[in-house]
Amino acid sequence: MQQLPYALRALLRAVPAAALAVALLPAVSQAQNVAIVNGKGVPTARFESFMTQITKQGNQPRTPELERQVKDELVLREIFVQEAEKRGLQRNDEYKTQMEIARQSLLIRELFADYQKKNPVTDAEVQAEYDKVKAGAGEKEYRARHILVEKEDEAKALIAELKGGAKFEDLAKKASKDPGSAQNGGDLDWAAPANYVPEFSQAMVGLTKGAYTQEPVRSQFGFHVIQLEDVREAQFPALDEVKAQLQQRLQQTKIGKYRDDLRAKAKTDYKFSQ
Repeated sequence: MQQLPYALRALLRAVPAAALAVALLPAVSQAQNVAIVNGKGVPTARFESFMTQITKQGNQPRTPELERQVKDELVLREIFVQEAEKRGLQRNDEYKTQMEIARQSLLIRELFADYQKKNPVTDAEVQAEYDKVKAGAGEKEYRARHILVEKEDEAKALIAELKGGAKFEDLAKKASKDPGSAQNGGDLDWAAPANYVPEFSQAMVGLTKGAYTQEPVRSQFGFHVIQLEDVREAQFPALDEVKAQLQQRLQQTKIGKYRDDLRAKAKTDYKFSQ
């Protein structure tokens, strides 16, 4: 019997509790089995569940060769399970505990899947969220550079160098502690003011194009020297471009609220052994 390649065996081990539940279903008839091991059937439902998970999670095309490999693996599993049951390992306390955890995981997944199915995100909700995000983004975008340092005196010294003719980009590469922008000369690309902490955005929008802050700007990250490169009308994506992301975010919010509501209504009494 040829075993599955390692990558597919890894996928089989990762199959969620739903497949575990299917694997525990008894065989009803020969027609509903893909194989018989020592007189016991390997259910077709179990085979199909594993096939679905492998092709979905591993982006594997369903081929006759893959089907044969999965059947071989399920037969091997059945052999091992029968041997474990022969030894009475199913009566082991640890086994019972793990089975209860698997049962709970399956039910929890089904609970939230059922809630999501019965409470889908509507187009009206997506539109409202899009309008809200768009309004919060503002009408203008700014392209700025900054130099981030730890101490105010360092920032003041950099401003003095700028006044003496030093290039902002060169100083940013040499002195900035911001790993995301230092190597780009402090360039932060285009962004709405709301993307930054208030102290930074207030100083930035108060600059004229080409100007830099004459005093260090303090934030939770340290001290900034900011230069405004340019300003433009906000470039906001069309609804169709972000609809999927908005739907996902709104669905997660709904599920989160449902989870919190269930927790709030439950009467819980924690008991800890000493």
